[in-house]
Amino acid sequence: MNEVRRGAYFDSVALMRIAAAVKVLPGIEECGLLMATPANRRILADAAVLSNDSENAGPGDLLIALRACDAASGQAGLAEARRLIDQPKAQQSDDADWSPRTIRSAVTMVPGATLALISVPGVYATAEAMKAIRLGLSVMMFSDNVPVSDERDLKTAARAAGVLMMGPDCGTAILGGVPLGFANAVTRGDIGLIGASGTGIQEVSCLVSNGGGGISHAIGTGGRDLKAEVGGLTTLMAIDLLDADASTRHIVVVSKPPDPETARRCLDRIARSAKAFTICFIGDTGAAMPANARSAATLEAAALSALGTPVPSTAVRRDGPGRGVIRGLFAGGTLCAEAQVVLREAGLPLASNAAIGGVVSMADAEGRHTLIDLGDDDYTLGRPHPMIEPAVRDDALASALADPRCAVLLLDCVLGYGSHADPAGHIARHLGGLPSKRPMIVASVTGTEADPQRRSAQVRTLEAAGIRVAPSNAAAARLALELLRGANA
Repeated sequence: MNEVRRGAYFDSVALMRIAAAVKVLPGIEECGLLMATPANRRILADAAVLSNDSENAGPGDLLIALRACDAASGQAGLAEARRLIDQPKAQQSDDADWSPRTIRSAVTMVPGATLALISVPGVYATAEAMKAIRLGLSVMMFSDNVPVSDERDLKTAARAAGVLMMGPDCGTAILGGVPLGFANAVTRGDIGLIGASGTGIQEVSCLVSNGGGGISHAIGTGGRDLKAEVGGLTTLMAIDLLDADASTRHIVVVSKPPDPETARRCLDRIARSAKAFTICFIGDTGAAMPANARSAATLEAAALSALGTPVPSTAVRRDGPGRGVIRGLFAGGTLCAEAQVVLREAGLPLASNAAIGGVVSMADAEGRHTLIDLGDDDYTLGRPHPMIEPAVRDDALASALADPRCAVLLLDCVLGYGSHADPAGHIARHLGGLPSKRPMIVASVTGTEADPQRRSAQVRTLEAAGIRVAPSNAAAARLALELLRGANA
């Protein structure tokens, strides 16, 4: 069953939440709510939920598509989707006068605004972001599927205008203590973050906050900023901004290993700063650091370095294959990469769908420990991200627990604004419906006590379900190693 809403744009995150709520209704087999772009129509067609009813839908139309076991269930699903879509409108009565149709009209209504959050389909995102930049606004672009040439043009224009262009595909930022996107409620302080990774920013900021420090600002750049095609334009601007910010004492830069020439350009700029830096190119400690910068192989090490706390030794015993394997299922792509760093250093043969250097792809996973990034496009096309809807992990979780070779299962649990209200509760409830005989499970919880989900409450829920909880993602990977060695002893 399909239903089209003409000229009705909705934020993709909101649509994913609605689709997830409809999908759990009795009799609903699959559900998707997407703007009817050609790419989204292909996603719905692949999920076998697209019907002839939507033939005339265009990119600016909302498409509600579901598959049900019978007509009554389908009608009930459509009715619930309509209710959830219309619900926000009923809650906007206090803001009835706030109805700008363009960025320019919004600036007219709020002349003091300094930032625009862009979350429209990628085909429209560049034009909207350029309008904002020309109006003197910094931009945080949540949208993805933006051509890399457009990204460079936007960032070049932003630099010329003296504003900041964060993204495309920028999911996390904290500016002046205000969390944006998937961010956490952290303590204000004097440590600034620059990150090409959303969950990398989240893990470092939470470890800093929980360790007694605080964050001045966290600037997201988008995942492609340090690639050769973009040249680190936002990273360089962010370094300039935090270097000039009197409230920032120490600056942490987090990303996957960058293009070498782009890295050199950024490190040369860092060398001209009087401030101390920590550089975390996940798993890559080969770059020569300037005198005012330290290299950190993991997010945990980066946070501890910024706090001035001793970093645990990275020396680990290198083991043979053993009788069992570690399976890792991650909502955070950078957390998956960090776990690979820890296990790679132990000499374990690893495979991942988001492999770092020295790790093979899933095509060669036979006999290896496997770490999966469930936020990858292969898992999230037309579906919510696992941080929004933890049920995305359910099938992979059941499969790993049923694997007789799986000795230790490694999970992450990411809290904060935008994330699921009770990810630990979902994991615990799902485990309750599975056989009691299962591998040892280790988890980390990225979050703080001030987060809506409250970190200590999430930890207690996981521990009550028989899950060992480590204080950081890297520590969880180390604990998984210890448990594996015990199982192989």
